[in-house]
Amino acid sequence: MKQRVLVASNRGPVSYGYGADGALAGRRGGGGMIGGVMSGLAAVAPGAEVSWICAALSDADRDVARQQADSVRDGASVIPGPDDPGDVPVRMLDIPADTFDRAYNNVANSALWFVHHMLFDTPNQPRFGAEFGRDWAAYRAVNEIFAGALVEEACRGQLPPGGLRVLVQDYHLTLVPRLLRDLLGETAATARIGYFCHTPWAPADYYRMLPAEVARDVLDGILAADRVGFHSWRWADAFLDCCAAILGAAVERHAAGGRVRYAGHVTEVAVHPLGVDAPALRDRAAAGDVQAHMGTLTKAAGGRKLIIRVDRTELSKNIVRGLAAYRELLATRPQWHGRVVHLAFAYPSRSALPEYRAYTDRVRQLAAEITAEFGTADWNPLILEVKDDYPRSLAACALADVLLVNPIRDGMNMVAQEGPVLSERGCALVLSREAGAAATLGEDALLINPFDVSETAEALHQALAMTEAERLRRSAALAATAAASPPGRWLGDQLTALES
Repeated sequence: MKQRVLVASNRGPVSYGYGADGALAGRRGGGGMIGGVMSGLAAVAPGAEVSWICAALSDADRDVARQQADSVRDGASVIPGPDDPGDVPVRMLDIPADTFDRAYNNVANSALWFVHHMLFDTPNQPRFGAEFGRDWAAYRAVNEIFAGALVEEACRGQLPPGGLRVLVQDYHLTLVPRLLRDLLGETAATARIGYFCHTPWAPADYYRMLPAEVARDVLDGILAADRVGFHSWRWADAFLDCCAAILGAAVERHAAGGRVRYAGHVTEVAVHPLGVDAPALRDRAAAGDVQAHMGTLTKAAGGRKLIIRVDRTELSKNIVRGLAAYRELLATRPQWHGRVVHLAFAYPSRSALPEYRAYTDRVRQLAAEITAEFGTADWNPLILEVKDDYPRSLAACALADVLLVNPIRDGMNMVAQEGPVLSERGCALVLSREAGAAATLGEDALLINPFDVSETAEALHQALAMTEAERLRRSAALAATAAASPPGRWLGDQLTALES
């Protein structure tokens, strides 16, 4: 039966820029989750009326958003925008800059992200005062703008007989399910709302660091959804604990997840691990730009083994401890001198936040120290690049002998899955037990405590010394697991589950 399917996320699947002639031009954007969901929507919702709602993040995006707003006011359907290459109509929201900055940087990224990744330097942070109250008001305002746009799309024209399905994504939009349900009124009876959390979820005792009103509002907002999803049972279980401890909600656990009864509503809680679209990923890696990078990186390796990491310069990614582990490997295992190169590729992240700028500086400093300590005239042990270069990252994954993924905490971690899928000669995966991916990949990875530098160094040694046959066996098993739940299937499972 035909449905109207709406997806809401802070960052959308399309971004815009200005061409040399000043004209707006769009290109597919967004990383693992967003790009994969975009590709999967047409397949899993054939015949559905699909729209994607997101925030405008650049000046060009905001120009498109203003054109779309004019169109909506005139009663037209959502337009994709000029030169939109996407398969799904995308509506961008022009949110006032100060409001968006407060909501995104001061609440979503400095409070909610820090809580769920357990990153606070607790002797000093967090510190919630009057200013945070204004930030929280901005966060609520952004969620209200999203909810309003979703209602406009939901109520555009006649609702299809199959009703309305809404998929709300991630910690930026925790209040949207409740706001949306309240705004829909009678239409809510035919609507099914899903919410998916792509981050970890904090244990109840840590989650209580949030101001009491904020802690309650976030849970209350999410529990207005009919179904809440996580990448790992560990995160779903922590969410259930918070619902019981903070709200006093009635919580049930069962083999497939759990159920929360709260404020007269029942919310199913489920686990949906997200994998990768292996054929599409391999096709992209075969493109000329990736192959050119492979040639350059092969030359830089000079026949040596390659330890690869690909991350954002995000505090939770644990790059500094990873570099420290590589330093300890070289200090304690001199047999690897001249025989290994560590390629550490980091994408700049959240440079508006001082903690992130300081962390990136520390990454650069430690990399320079390692090079100075161990480098020789004919051997550069470490190559660090802090820039966004997706084709280069794909090339590095394809060439890896060892892939290091050691986050402090991670909702899933797509690189841990992409590396084995792209590997040309089999790669050993050194993986943090705190990544959601450990639940699915742990059997064939070398699991480590991300806080234990010595254990990580020993795992790197084991990975480098692994026989080719063992490395190939493990890599093939990792790749098969990663490919088992591609974005289309992941999304389809959630839409199907919303019907029950």
